[in-house]
Amino acid sequence: MNKFKKIIATLFSFLLIIAANAQDATTNADFMRSNGKIYVVVAVVVTILVGLLSYLISIDRKLSRLEKESNKN
Repeated sequence: MNKFKKIIATLFSFLLIIAANAQDATTNADFMRSNGKIYVVVAVVVTILVGLLSYLISIDRKLSRLEKESNKN
């Protein structure tokens, strides 16, 4: 039970840190939006997510094929 309390306390402290820095995040987002850099950030994030999704789909297809082959034997 003591370990559970430590985990909850740690998570709560992380939430407090995030809440304390929320104002800076808004200011940074406005700054990046005014310079047009926010679109670069969004494009990079979307590219990474699409790459991860395509990688997961290819792994799923390979795994399905291997399962079918192992079931035949």
